[in-house]
Amino acid sequence: MFLCCWLALVALISMTLSTNPGVKVKLTEKGLDYGRQLGMASIQQRLKTIQVPDISGTQKVSPIGTVQYSLSNMQIVDCGLPKSSVDLVPGTGVRLQIGNAFISLHGNWRVKYLRIIKDSGSFDLNVNGLTITTSIDIKSDETGRPAVSSINCAAIVGSVTIKFHGGASWLYNLFKNFIDKALRNELQKQICPLVADAVSDLNSQLKTLNVVAQVDQYAEIEYSMVSSPTVSKSSIDLSLKGEFYNIGKHQEPPFSPAAFSLTPEINMLYIGVSVFTTNSAAFVYNKAGALSLYITDDMIPQGSPIRLNTRTFGAFIPQIAKQFPGLMMKLLVKTVKNPAITFEPNNVTVQATSTVTAYAIQPNTTLSPLFVLNLETSVSAQVFVSGIRLAGAVTLNKMDLTLGTSYVGEFQVRPLNSILQMVLKVVVIPKVNVQLAKGYPLPTLGKMKLVNTQLQVLKVRDWMFSIKLHAFE
Repeated sequence: MFLCCWLALVALISMTLSTNPGVKVKLTEKGLDYGRQLGMASIQQRLKTIQVPDISGTQKVSPIGTVQYSLSNMQIVDCGLPKSSVDLVPGTGVRLQIGNAFISLHGNWRVKYLRIIKDSGSFDLNVNGLTITTSIDIKSDETGRPAVSSINCAAIVGSVTIKFHGGASWLYNLFKNFIDKALRNELQKQICPLVADAVSDLNSQLKTLNVVAQVDQYAEIEYSMVSSPTVSKSSIDLSLKGEFYNIGKHQEPPFSPAAFSLTPEINMLYIGVSVFTTNSAAFVYNKAGALSLYITDDMIPQGSPIRLNTRTFGAFIPQIAKQFPGLMMKLLVKTVKNPAITFEPNNVTVQATSTVTAYAIQPNTTLSPLFVLNLETSVSAQVFVSGIRLAGAVTLNKMDLTLGTSYVGEFQVRPLNSILQMVLKVVVIPKVNVQLAKGYPLPTLGKMKLVNTQLQVLKVRDWMFSIKLHAFE
């Protein structure tokens, strides 16, 4: 797998370009070198598959005249790539250089001269000082995923040594030179196509990129690229759309991503998720009606003295107990506009505007509305990486209640604060955290694994977490 660490991050190159991304990925030189180490094994295996065809011909050799020769059953027995490097070419791409490589080959030789004299044996050939230089080109395929290819490849065979076995020893030096030349030309002709094949092999794996990753029954997230990769002296930067959509309906939110940047440090990979991405999630879930919850008494802990019935609420609103005596109640908590998510240093805050509608449950299960409260809440979110998903958990900061509509006459809202705060803490927030703990998929390739993840909220407009890549299987 050649440069898989880098290419694992190249989601797709979209035909439609956008100004700013929602998600940015930065692969540093350290990450690129990690990919080089993984890639060498793939190239080495490819070079071992070199198939050298039988070579035959005639050569005039003084003083015996024309010699017919053939080389057959040639097989690669060993191959080594002890020295390699990967360089970033600003504005262009990546250049791979392999030096001091060697190839060992074994085969059979046969000659015929003076029309009737034949001789044969075997030989071992060692190629040393082999150098390979190639560049990687990235294009978008018909699905919007990247397709990679090797360009500007050059292979130079260094020294060649041949050791013959069997036959008359005086013949060896007579055809050593033209065997050397024939094999050198054949090897040089095959090396670059095999390197190109090793690069091309990545395309099947790149098709596993989760360009559109389903999150749950409501949402999916798109990781298409909004612009081509940017290559600098120190890193490769990828700009991904990073936008949530309702499944089957791609409607753009009424806001756009703002520009932000990532600063390379010491790790292999950095992923920056902007507030646009998280707010697009809020937009999608609110539009899907997923940010609403019916709360019934069986959801309240059994040991709680506060119950969802007209007796409890009647202690604060006497007219409820009078008009609807002895009935159970149900609450509907529902957002009325998109929650607003902001990033501050080491803190993520979510502001939500909701309504709480209280109903009395009649014996025939009919719901009688009692009142509607306006609820403003602020929660802090702890964000973390779980496997290859971004997960989180929230805690309540504060809440504010005001009366929206009353169907039982005027009453003071303040006494209900303790009830609603309890409901939020023991019912609503735990349910939200169960969903958040499931996480949201990060851009991945195949069975990519992430280890030693570090997440940090940086500033108001974006957060960043650094990742060390472990392996690709």
